[in-house]
Amino acid sequence: MAESSSSKKMMGFGSTPQSQGKSFWKRGGGGRLPAPGSVKPVFGAQHPPLNAPIDAVSSPAATSKQSVSVSPTKSTASRTFSLGVESRTDSSRTRSASYDETVPAAGPTPASLRDDSVSTPSASTPKLPVLSEREALRLQKFVRLIEGTPQTPLEELNKISWSGIPYPIRHTVWKLLSGYLPANVERRQATLERKRNEYRSFVKQYYHTRLQDQHQQTFHQITIDIPRMNPTSLFQQTIAQECFERLLYIWAMRHPASSYVQGMNDLATPFFVIFLGAYLDPAEAQDAQTADLSKMSKDAIAEAEADTYWCLTKLMDGIQDNYTFAQPGIQVKVHKLKELVKRIDAPLFQHLEDNNITFLEFTFRWMNNLLIREVPLQCIIRLWDTYLCERDGFATFHPYVCAAFLVNFSKELRAQTDFQGLMIYLQNLPTSDWDERQMNEILASAFQWKYSFNDAPNHLG
Repeated sequence: MAESSSSKKMMGFGSTPQSQGKSFWKRGGGGRLPAPGSVKPVFGAQHPPLNAPIDAVSSPAATSKQSVSVSPTKSTASRTFSLGVESRTDSSRTRSASYDETVPAAGPTPASLRDDSVSTPSASTPKLPVLSEREALRLQKFVRLIEGTPQTPLEELNKISWSGIPYPIRHTVWKLLSGYLPANVERRQATLERKRNEYRSFVKQYYHTRLQDQHQQTFHQITIDIPRMNPTSLFQQTIAQECFERLLYIWAMRHPASSYVQGMNDLATPFFVIFLGAYLDPAEAQDAQTADLSKMSKDAIAEAEADTYWCLTKLMDGIQDNYTFAQPGIQVKVHKLKELVKRIDAPLFQHLEDNNITFLEFTFRWMNNLLIREVPLQCIIRLWDTYLCERDGFATFHPYVCAAFLVNFSKELRAQTDFQGLMIYLQNLPTSDWDERQMNEILASAFQWKYSFNDAPNHLG
């Protein structure tokens, strides 16, 4: 089976990053001088990595650090916070659904995907997050793009999403950028219902075959890999693991060219966390990794599972050659990364060569799992904001991100003097305390190098 051959090729797959207790960045004194390695805006680029303008009508007050709590009213601003709130009724909380033997009816739909999604104050109004005035203005701009016109301008949505998407609306933006939801506002609800029903029909058609002799090995590999996923409490819950068993097995049955390969389970985790957050109170959505699924509506979980399946399918369409026989996609990306590092940081490249470190030995996992095992999940979510905006971002932009990620540790790696020390460090990079700030710096460097090299391939190799 494809998954068995791929599994044998995995190197250090089970290791997890461990904190080294080091600080890599410090601010300049008095704010006058930039810190070493600090990010500078790239001018003339299609998507400036940082500090993109918020809105042409922003007032001077928008730059203040004053925090504001936005109440749910019928204004445009209030609708930003209806975007992450699931419709909560007694029936939606008590309906029971199971994918194993019974296919559930369509459950509640996130408010952001309905035209009448205007929250009104009530005794059960959920606690709202506190956002700075700048964040609130930026969130309003996203809402105007998504709901303010009959046809969402995807090119403009791409541009403002590149530098990060506000979490209360991220679940909707990801579906749009993935191509799962149409740009036409009126078609979105019907599309969601149709695709979710289609996924339910796949479960009825395929899931019972997991016990058949010819499919047992595939399902067995999935059940082995799922408990090894992200160690946060969400993915250790039986309900979440059953969702992943279904959606990964259905994907494998519908894509026999690659079937299931170890590592695909990780690629579904960011989608599941974000789409699950759509059914939590806005103040809780950012911490969906700690959600207690036993307290959530089963229909809501089923919808998040279906949405995860379809967006994972969209992602895999662009990188499926990473998982077919001999994994040619990974081979090509590793070679490109090697040539990039050779040009960008020659001393580091030579140091790795002198110590007999081959790039495939430590970057296979980076390509196979899209860095999910190397940095915290919140950093991956921020990274995917940008990948979804780039053309073939998961395939073509990823090697540049990996190059920036590796070069970021150049000094520490060159301090290692032997093969063993280098491999241990490379497989346990000190990223456990990283947040979006470090990921923004990696993305800015990656974008600069893409801008320099991607249109001039003769400069590489």
